[in-house]
Order: sequence, then structure tokens, then C-alpha cells
Amino acid sequence: MTRSEKALEYFNNGFNCSQSVIISFSDILEIEEEKALRIAAGFGGGMGGMQETCGAVTGSIMVIGFLKGKYKDGDDDSKDLTNELIKEFTRKFIDRYKSINCKKLIDVDLSTKEGKDKAVEEDVFAKKCTTFINHAVELLEEILIVNK
Repeated sequence: MTRSEKALEYFNNGFNCSQSVIISFSDILEIEEEKALRIAAGFGGGMGGMQETCGAVTGSIMVIGFLKGKYKDGDDDSKDLTNELIKEFTRKFIDRYKSINCKKLIDVDLSTKEGKDKAVEEDVFAKKCTTFINHAVELLEEILIVNK
């Protein structure tokens, strides 16, 4: 099973976008799946359902930070690398989708009944969110392989 397939399987089983991305990298993060899912639990729906930064993006940022981030005093090179990788990931995501904002990406305001109804009617989560998750995982694979 590819990372993208694993991410989409989790998403289709009710996990949020952020959880779906991070769980697909749990093997190389060397973190138990339960812990990965719990860490990312609050980032779905654009961070706590506020429809701000897309969960696929925040999950990706967590993966980058975990794998490349500064964790000891004086390791400013890791801090700089992490920031550069996050900027690269975000730039590529925006180049393709024009935003990293959940509400803009799905073009639905989930804080209203009308928005929720529209999301269900248009099958937004299956048609749009799965695309963002899949692309985020592919971008991460590309960025992380190049920057081993």
C-alpha cells in the first residue's frame, strides 16, 4: 500500500485530513499510529474546525518538523532547513491550488447550515479533500527524498 493509499484509507474511515497525512508517514516517524493520530487530531477542518490552514498542509508541516526539525540547543541549521522545507511545500501547494486556507480550498463555509448542506450535496470531502490529501503526501515524498 502506498502512503497516499494509506492516507486516503484513513480519511475514508473518518479521520481528518491532518491525521490522514501524518499516519501515512508513521513508519518513518517511528511513532505509534495511535500517537500520530492523537497529535494531529486537533488540526482537522482547518485547525479545530475553524477552516483556517488546510489539515493536509498542517499534517505535512508536522511530518517535516518531526523529521527535520531542531530538537537540540544550537542546531540552527535544522531550524533553517525545516523552515525552508515548509516554505517549499507550501509554495508548491499554493501554486497548484492557489491557497492553503480550508474554506477557500473547498469553497464552503462549514460554520453555517447552508454550507454544511452544500458540502454534503456536492460531496466536497470526497471530491476535494481527498485530492488535497493525496497531493500533500506526494509533495512530502518528493521534498523529503530530495532533502534526505
